[in-house]
Amino acid sequence: RGKEAYIMQLDQGIEKAGDLGMYEIIDWHSIGNLRTEMYQHEMYNTTQKETFDFWRTIGRKYGKNTIVAFYELYNEPTTFNNQLGTLKWPDWKALNEEMITIVRANGGEGIPLVAGFNWAYALTPVNNDPIDAVGIAYVAPPYPQKRSKPWENKWTFDWGFVKEKYPVILTEIGFSGPEDPGAHIPVISDESYGEAITSYSDKRGISYVVWVFDMEWAPRLYEDENYTPSRHGRYFKKKMTSYK
Repeated sequence: RGKEAYIMQLDQGIEKAGDLGMYEIIDWHSIGNLRTEMYQHEMYNTTQKETFDFWRTIGRKYGKNTIVAFYELYNEPTTFNNQLGTLKWPDWKALNEEMITIVRANGGEGIPLVAGFNWAYALTPVNNDPIDAVGIAYVAPPYPQKRSKPWENKWTFDWGFVKEKYPVILTEIGFSGPEDPGAHIPVISDESYGEAITSYSDKRGISYVVWVFDMEWAPRLYEDENYTPSRHGRYFKKKMTSYK
């Protein structure tokens, strides 16, 4: 669509969120290796320059807009088993610190969100070498097939430990039954995953976002144009409304 048309869409979404009393995460949604500029699919193609310029633009345009509360700097870093080249933590750390510097120097007052490795799932390097910046949070999308049951101790080892020192938000959670449209690894599971991940998060004060409000992308929250909840949608609608 190009930069100008994209910004117009963002403006509309941010205005709508404000009308509804919601906050927004602006997310640079690419999957791959930003160091080598190689990606899992051509739809995710970008460059370091384009990525940096995006955050410069966001900082300048929405930096003081309190609806835009978070900047998810890069959605899912992965080397795809080195098919996309290598990416070591010091390199990934430096790229994130660069993006944080750029967005803040250009007026961004929101909270930068930093993802780990393995399609953003693993934050283990943070234990010994955290991002050199204050006022940030870390993210993970702990889908059910990233680890086998029982999940809890593995989640703690992979990313949950971070909450002992830093804020953590799970920017994608959800499940698809094996029969559901679009079901794919790593999202195939059932309500037992929903119970496990929400209980784990609630006990530790970890925030989460349910993915995805769409009829085609899995795990989809609704299944027709009348917004009829899917199996996944029914579970999380009940869970989310229970917090009232």
